[in-house]
Amino acid sequence: MDPQSVCPTPGSILGHPNRPDPALQGDQERPSWFSMQQENMAVHKVLRNLTLATPQQQRNEHSVVFNQNVFGIFQYGIVLDASPSHTILFIYQWTTTKANKTGVIQECSSCMVQGPEISNYSDSPQKVGKSLDTCLNWAQSKIPAEQHSQTPLYLGAATSITQLNLSHPTRSDDLLAALTVALKSSPFDFQGVQILSIPDKEAFNWVAVNYILENFFKYDWRGQMVPSRNGMAGVLSIGGTSTQLTSKVEEGNQIPKEGVRLQLYEQTHIVYTHHCPCHGTDQLRSRLLSTLIQEQRSSKAVPNPCWPLSYSQEVQWNSVHTGPCAVSDDTLDIPNPDQVFNITGTSNPTACMRLVQSLLNSSSSCSFLNNSPKSADKLLQTRFLVISEAMDFLRKTAPSPDLGQAVNKLCEMSVKELVKESQSSLDALADYCTVSAFIFHLSTKGYIFDFNQSVQAAFQIGDTSSVWTLGYLLSLTNTIPQDSPSFLKGIDPGVWSLLLILFVVLLTGSFMRISYRVMVKENSRSNRNSSVFDAN
Repeated sequence: MDPQSVCPTPGSILGHPNRPDPALQGDQERPSWFSMQQENMAVHKVLRNLTLATPQQQRNEHSVVFNQNVFGIFQYGIVLDASPSHTILFIYQWTTTKANKTGVIQECSSCMVQGPEISNYSDSPQKVGKSLDTCLNWAQSKIPAEQHSQTPLYLGAATSITQLNLSHPTRSDDLLAALTVALKSSPFDFQGVQILSIPDKEAFNWVAVNYILENFFKYDWRGQMVPSRNGMAGVLSIGGTSTQLTSKVEEGNQIPKEGVRLQLYEQTHIVYTHHCPCHGTDQLRSRLLSTLIQEQRSSKAVPNPCWPLSYSQEVQWNSVHTGPCAVSDDTLDIPNPDQVFNITGTSNPTACMRLVQSLLNSSSSCSFLNNSPKSADKLLQTRFLVISEAMDFLRKTAPSPDLGQAVNKLCEMSVKELVKESQSSLDALADYCTVSAFIFHLSTKGYIFDFNQSVQAAFQIGDTSSVWTLGYLLSLTNTIPQDSPSFLKGIDPGVWSLLLILFVVLLTGSFMRISYRVMVKENSRSNRNSSVFDAN
């Protein structure tokens, strides 16, 4: 399995040439990461005194304890992201030399697990361990053998396992038991499985994004960490079934009951996630198709203005009209559950924008859609970074300072143009127009989105849904032992300054001594020559 990024070697010291390692105290100030489109970035930051206490963690005490590394200057940690669409294994590594009591951590490399996602093995749990073998073997080859037993291995599961646990608790227990047996048999230090709640996952996303953007701290010209003057960014995360808007609760505002308290860099941050069900990519698509089908009444040929021209699908009514997010108009005839409709794209940006707006106007489950700039608080003054593959695609293919113009350009793209610009499936690309229109309408509600920053580029991963794994590992770095082996410790910057001054003094003294001796020798020679001349 080929990794998506490459582990740096000890000789490279976590390597960005202009980004000083706190242990090495370089003397160049690194460029800002706010110009993400101008440089290829690595996830490389220091996190100090970070603790995350969420209700979920208090209920499930799966704590990762990192052991002291005595074999080299790196330690490793593994996170398995078991999402509804895939499973990815991430290896993170950091230096044992501490900077402000916390290690320097970065994403090292990743491996996509082949086959279906984990919850699909509920019928045959004995096979789930085998599906992970390739990536676990790959991880063993990337991490030094003498450090395998010290490397913590953690698995985080999201909505798919939660849904399985609700619908088939016995199957869920059998599956988790099989996973535990398989991962405990690996040479790594397996720490357990945690089912992530939405606030947990979004809090980890928030930590990771602000860490990447240098909003917690930055490095000065001496290579030392100093507080950052950047404000904290919010995160708009668009998933498959829902959308989340996560931001810091400003001082003076009432702390929501579901808020997550973060202790970061000796400052307390209260982070709150506004959950918007039925507004994820999949649910937006289903609700939009359901509305179009009902508007066409008895016609089986249904035009879709949000799909590219000539793109079409055969859609069964019960596939788009099911569950709590189903849209129904009681004044219209509801089709039979098994009735099939031919949905064909027409590439009509104006009609698509109008259709998406009507969906949002009829939404009652999404609290932040009802805010307006006049009644909004600090939430509307926060700049939000968007975690969405559709937005990354829009930024790359239709760059424009005007989001509305960019969305129109995207919605006018043909199937050929879409496929040419991305390796994603055509079915996924066809829904990018709908998602982009949704984000545009959110921007008209007064929310400020940062469309110049790309989470995908910053994290150097193909799937931005795994951003939380970095935030999770960052939340555990405060458990790394304070002291590293003495032979690994660098020289304190103050000692460096003293040694430099001493070196300059010695060099100057030596130069003056040599100059004095040369001058004395020249004077002696001149006196001898004068004596000879007088004798003659």
